[in-house]
Amino acid sequence: MRRLREDGTPEKAHGFVIRQMTVEDMPAVMALEKASFKNPWSHELLGRELQHDWSTILLVEEPLPEGGVELLGLAIFWIVHDEVHVLNVATAPVHRRRGVARTVMEEVLRRGVGRRCSLATLEVRRGNESALNLYRSLGFRAVGIRPNYYADEGEDAIVMVLDF
Repeated sequence: MRRLREDGTPEKAHGFVIRQMTVEDMPAVMALEKASFKNPWSHELLGRELQHDWSTILLVEEPLPEGGVELLGLAIFWIVHDEVHVLNVATAPVHRRRGVARTVMEEVLRRGVGRRCSLATLEVRRGNESALNLYRSLGFRAVGIRPNYYADEGEDAIVMVLDF
């Protein structure tokens, strides 16, 4: 199995191609965000993430039989000092339960280890059982709650940490 290299060269994992987002990917990423979330990230916010040195947006794609690729999911994360902070993980609704989120999260964590990070953190909706189960299976543990973190829905976030 090939892995994504730090230089952004696409790599294959579990039949998926993982690569870094570019500005040209914005329309497909915006469509994925809108399909995945009630309150998707804005074009402006995604654009800013592309400009930060500490921020990475990884895309998970699958080659199509007729040629081209389909965007299945993504992860947005920061590496700051010795910490990986996961900001967003999305999987297209029609591709959920295929290992897309697990594949991209494994790559995020692999990159953190490669950069000598000592921990990874994230926030997840209290009611998102499938995400909570995924993160627990990757070794994350709950360490706190951010009340009303998702203000638009009035939902709390569970803060999770993974020590490398």
